Amino acid sequence: MATVASILAAVACFPGTAHSQQLITVQAPAGTTYASLALWTRQGPCWKRVAGPWQARLGVGGLSSHKREGDGATPTGTYPIGATVYGLEPNPGLHLAYHRLRCGDWWVSNPASPAYNRFRHVGCGTRLPASEALWTVSPQYRYFAVVDYNTSPVVPGRGSAIFLHVAVAATAGCVSLPEPQLLHVLRWLRPEAKPLIHIAFR
Repeated sequence: MATVASILAAVACFPGTAHSQQLITVQAPAGTTYASLALWTRQGPCWKRVAGPWQARLGVGGLSSHKREGDGATPTGTYPIGATVYGLEPNPGLHLAYHRLRCGDWWVSNPASPAYNRFRHVGCGTRLPASEALWTVSPQYRYFAVVDYNTSPVVPGRGSAIFLHVAVAATAGCVSLPEPQLLHVLRWLRPEAKPLIHIAFR
C-alpha cells in the first residue's frame, strides 16, 4: 500500500508551468554533474509523476543560474522543448517532428554570428567556425531534443546548444539520459501538450 509520503512525492506544483500538460523535471544539488529526472502530467493545478525518477547527467560545471557560452554549466529555469527532435538514427516513432542528421547540419555556437544558437544546414564540406557539427557526435546525438534556452530573444554569449541527449558522461552543458530512458521521454512528448523542461537546484 502506498504511504502518504510516497503519494505526496508523486504530486507536485511547479511555478511558471500553467500552460503546459507535460513536464520534464531535472533536479540536482549544487556542485554535482548528476541529477534526478522525472516526467509529469498535469493534474488540476499541479502535476502527477508518470515516469522516473531516473539518473541524468549535467554539464561539467553543474547547474548555473548565470549560464555563459563555454562555461560547461547546465542552465536552471523552465523552458519549452523544441518542436523538432534531431538524431543520427531513423525516426524512432515520435509525435514531434523529426530531422535525421546529415553532413552539413550544424548548431551555431559562435556568439558573433547572426545565427547564434540556431540550427543551420550548409553544404557538406563547408565549416562554420566555433560551431558544432551535429552529424559527427556519436553516440550522444543518436537522438536529442532541444531545450529552448536563450531563444526568445537570443542573447549573444549567454549559451547555446542545450539539448536532452544520450548519456555518456558529464556534458558540456546539456542534460543527458541513458538511451532507453531518453527514447521513453521522446516518444512520450506530444506537441499539443506544449511540453516544458524545469531545471532547478534541489
